Amino acid sequence: MLHLKPIIYEMNYEKEIIDQDIIKEEDKKYILSYPTVYIVKDADKQLNYSVYVGETSDIKRRTIEHISVDSKERTDWRELADSKTSEMYIIGHEHFNKSMTLDIENKMMQYMASVDVVKKVNNRRTNQQNLYYSHDEMEKIFSKIWRKLRKFDKRLFPLERTIRDSALFKASPFHKLTDEQLDAKDRIMATIEANLTSKTNKGQLIVVEGDAGSGKTVLMSSLFYELNQLAKDESENPILRNTSQFLLVNHDQQLKVYEEIAQKLEIFKLGKQETVLKPTRFINRYSEDNPVDVVIVDEAHLLLTQGKQSYTGQNQLNDLLKRARVVVAVFDKKQILSREQYWEPDQLDSLLADVEKQGNLISLKNQLRINAGRETIAWIRSLIDEQTVKPLPQNDEKNYEIKLFDSPAVLQKAIEDKARDENFGISRLLATFDWKYINGKKDGDHPWYVKIGDWQMPWNLQLPVDKVQKKQNKKLAWAEQPQTIGEVGSTFTIQGFDLNYAGVIIGPSVKYRNGRIVFDKAASENNKAKQRRSLKDGSKVDVSEEMLRNELNVLLSRGVNGLYLYAVDDELRAALKKGAVLNDRK
Repeated sequence: MLHLKPIIYEMNYEKEIIDQDIIKEEDKKYILSYPTVYIVKDADKQLNYSVYVGETSDIKRRTIEHISVDSKERTDWRELADSKTSEMYIIGHEHFNKSMTLDIENKMMQYMASVDVVKKVNNRRTNQQNLYYSHDEMEKIFSKIWRKLRKFDKRLFPLERTIRDSALFKASPFHKLTDEQLDAKDRIMATIEANLTSKTNKGQLIVVEGDAGSGKTVLMSSLFYELNQLAKDESENPILRNTSQFLLVNHDQQLKVYEEIAQKLEIFKLGKQETVLKPTRFINRYSEDNPVDVVIVDEAHLLLTQGKQSYTGQNQLNDLLKRARVVVAVFDKKQILSREQYWEPDQLDSLLADVEKQGNLISLKNQLRINAGRETIAWIRSLIDEQTVKPLPQNDEKNYEIKLFDSPAVLQKAIEDKARDENFGISRLLATFDWKYINGKKDGDHPWYVKIGDWQMPWNLQLPVDKVQKKQNKKLAWAEQPQTIGEVGSTFTIQGFDLNYAGVIIGPSVKYRNGRIVFDKAASENNKAKQRRSLKDGSKVDVSEEMLRNELNVLLSRGVNGLYLYAVDDELRAALKKGAVLNDRK
């Protein structure tokens, strides 16, 4: 059993300080002779931090190098060296070895980039390690280090749960990738490099497909960060040095998160232009005559496939392919939510067939969000894909919790209880878009409500907040904003994110008739799902069933540790309860 404690010293950031006799005799071996991890920090007048995380086998030599050499070559190191207030933490441990300190350095970078008061993380590399002796101790040792660092500075080192719940953490480029993600990343990097060295001018498409929760966002974040590091002037990669790369997402909440990550890691600007933006803005800004090198599109299923007010083209993916040498698109057709994003089946099949023929179709199969056993995941998928209610699995092997409720009020209280307990983290109510809502307008003098009988609760993005919280909310995803525990979220605010416990109100557009789940567009308020779609031959088609099924898919795949359900339709509610009772009788 691991019982050793980390050794941490806080010092002024000076090359001479390591020589001073402030290190206890029994600690000197672990600080001066063992590999160590260190954090250099400096705070501005607003108490916002600039930090650097490093690891070294010789902390004395490395500190001298940073102050004497790096400060002459890099602005960030010069600022830290010149500051009179910069400090450093040196972290040692009896079980540290080179691989572990590299792993802890990487995880520390991930945490630091997720802390609200950290405005800049100066690191320029990632150091994910494979298996090594004592790797199974790393997580426990890291948590002990973090808890001890909190004793020095609780603002810089908040509770681990707070960090792990943040959208910044969940989309961090410093996550340790799975073997499947690493293989996908290697394939993508190889294809990008091959195309940038070829005579092909533009239009090479790589598609990454996978269900909700398969790790697509983390993969794209990691890819974007690495491409940016390899594009720097001092890069040793001659192919990617001085290349241009952009990250696009057609989702306001996701855009917030990517912008914040890019700003903290100083990859938000290429010259004077942003590197993280929405597709329409990119298309309007860049011409076909001078294509950029790489465009990464997260949530590419949200790209428009027809024109609208701000977008005068016909297909955003096609327009991006004309403006970039390589486009990496993350795509899940089960998350298309609007007729404006709808692909005609033959067009989509043809596109994916061409991509696969070129070896550029990458599939992620693992489920990384829903922490549930196979039977539970299969039960959720059967509701969505097969539109059937099967017996509800009991005693999930990973303790994933599915609960059925007879009342929205009781569901609300259950989610509020989970959200109140910091051991469970962020939990929120969600609903299918079956109650009227107009963004930017009120329902008379009142907000737009989700109403069921005598119970009601405001739709998302409506509760008032004070000026301080309003400013903070500008960089927080909807679910992270504290007032949203009093709102009901929709696909428009929760798509691309996860919750520890998701409380889903399945509205009247989802019914149960003759032994099957059916979708009733007349009961939906989602006009973009209900309205008919014009096809290339001029005909119009009703795509509402597919759009409403996809809406249900997005909502039911948000919960990491639990899914709480209330169905408005009496027959669906009865079928869900019957499935639970049937399983109890097995």
